[in-house]
Amino acid sequence: MSHRGQNRGNRGANRGNRGGRGGYDSSRVGSSADRPKKENILDLGKIVTGFLKGYDALMNLVLDDVEESMHDDENKITTRSLGLVVVRGTLLVLISPVDGSEEIANPFVQGS
Repeated sequence: MSHRGQNRGNRGANRGNRGGRGGYDSSRVGSSADRPKKENILDLGKIVTGFLKGYDALMNLVLDDVEESMHDDENKITTRSLGLVVVRGTLLVLISPVDGSEEIANPFVQGS
């Protein structure tokens, strides 16, 4: 019991011999066959369309009357109605008006 509480201010710092931090551990280096293969899915082929009702500083969106369009490998499109949705800002790739957009004249450019 004499050593109990000695590391109180440094809780968990020595777990796993990594100083309590994640990251690369050179002592566990092995062939890639020893580790499970991981796949990152970057684009699920989903597009949502709806009316923007609100947003916050983290770019989380509140959309109403949302329809989700999903594209599969055979270019087949399936849609479903979702209603009122909160979209996390970390998942956003693009926000665009359905009508499209057009270039306007810059009012700050000095005319010659």
